[in-house]
Amino acid sequence: MKNINSQYRELMASVLHGGKDKEDRTKTGTRSLFAKTIEHDMRLGFPLLTGKRVSFNMARTELLWILQGRTDMKYLHDNKVHYWDPDYKRSGRTDGDLGPVYGAQWRNFNGIDQLSQLLSAIKTHPHSRRLLVNAWNPADIPRMVLPPCHYGFQVYINNGVMDLMWLQRSVDVFLGLPYDIAMYALLLEMLAKGAGYTAGRLIGQLGDCHLYNTHLDQAAEFIARPEVVKIPTLELKQGLFKERGTVFIPTKEQISINNYVPLPAIKAPLEVGT
Repeated sequence: MKNINSQYRELMASVLHGGKDKEDRTKTGTRSLFAKTIEHDMRLGFPLLTGKRVSFNMARTELLWILQGRTDMKYLHDNKVHYWDPDYKRSGRTDGDLGPVYGAQWRNFNGIDQLSQLLSAIKTHPHSRRLLVNAWNPADIPRMVLPPCHYGFQVYINNGVMDLMWLQRSVDVFLGLPYDIAMYALLLEMLAKGAGYTAGRLIGQLGDCHLYNTHLDQAAEFIARPEVVKIPTLELKQGLFKERGTVFIPTKEQISINNYVPLPAIKAPLEVGT
């Protein structure tokens, strides 16, 4: 298995040099490929990409926001996360809420707390093939400022090791994907630690992998950079688990990243309406 930085670089190069022009809802235009897979062994370190700086705070904040079942802008803003702002403004909403997006679906999918059920099942039926969470709820999509891009994940447990695969319909390769990788890697580590397993493979099944036309120069700059193979490590003081009917979620103070030495960030415009 190639290291995660090499896989990301190769995916970006394949879209940049082999992708086809494709229209999109933002009217920006994209270069796009369909159906790609990336994979990382968590025992090698935490996959916070090093070829350009990625904000760990943003990935950590969004995951904690989702796990708490929140859909409000306040929590994000209090933690200096603003990338939902353009979609919120475009939606015309004025109530400070994003609608029934990820957190609502994970914690209240038509009245079902999927996360709570998952944590119970991991404890009682770890070999089940039903250890999954789904965020794609057609009845609620019209009320969301943006339908889920990553729309589900499944957990697999065997021989003391927990793997996680996530599914993603729309993949903003340059800006969004590094955060998706980090967020699901953190989720896997939380779940594994909370249940007493070793975090194993992280797999992303990616649908429409695209570079916006406004990101092509930045992608070329990234590919031309020297590869930084060394990846950081995660310090996680508490896992994600359920005890006596209560879901226990780590705080941001219990989650930190060590030995992260990336190359500088590459700025690119945030396109909305993916």
